[in-house]
Amino acid sequence: MIKVAVTGAMGKMGKEVTKLVLNSPDMKLVCAIDKFNVGEKVYNEVIVEDDIEKSIKLHKPDIAVDFTQPSCIFENAKIYLKNGVRPVIGTTGLSDIQIEELKKLSKENNTGCLIAPNFALGAVLMMMFAKTAAKYFNNAEIIELHHNQKKDAPSGTAIKTAKMMTSVNKNLKSGNIQDTELIEGSRGGVYEEDGKGLINIHSVRMPGFIASQEVIFGADGQTLTVRHDTINRECFMSGVKLGIEYIFEHNEFIFGLENIL
Repeated sequence: MIKVAVTGAMGKMGKEVTKLVLNSPDMKLVCAIDKFNVGEKVYNEVIVEDDIEKSIKLHKPDIAVDFTQPSCIFENAKIYLKNGVRPVIGTTGLSDIQIEELKKLSKENNTGCLIAPNFALGAVLMMMFAKTAAKYFNNAEIIELHHNQKKDAPSGTAIKTAKMMTSVNKNLKSGNIQDTELIEGSRGGVYEEDGKGLINIHSVRMPGFIASQEVIFGADGQTLTVRHDTINRECFMSGVKLGIEYIFEHNEFIFGLENIL
């Protein structure tokens, strides 16, 4: 039986995760952590608690699934790892430096850790397809579309996609002339490595969207678009379940769900 803590348990994603855990015969929800509804009994009489460290020391979960906020995820992750709890992190906004520090902590504590910018299997496949296409095109841009309550931009999925694409092609702006923006930001943000701008990313924030992303490739006489659309938050749960079950069995640090597919 995998003992699971859910941090951000009262949020939209947290509620989906708790339903997943409660409906999985090999899992048990042992603590629900959130700053809202503290002290209330929820989810099979589990009491909502707001102190992460006290909660995990009391209930001793094997796994902590965290869908909270970019502002707190780094500190949360350090608490899990230092206490031997394996985090499965869906919160985006971690910097490369923070990810490297968590990787080091994971190794030092011999505690597995999974950070996934996206848990929708279709989205992960979209990223993998984009990486493959990037080998054959020298022009590409990313457009990501999310609900207007998302706090970070660009999305973690867009940044991860750009990393995957540029790992196989460092020239995705071939032949582009120098841009002259009449309105600053018109060409979107630019993903850079070693001070070199490699790919433009455009972020849309609007009611009606949950999460969508398209990667557009161009070449003489043709374009190719790879797109994924999230219709509801339930679609993330198959990836979360896969992540929980995998990291429960492995003491690895993993960044990106594609690495365990």
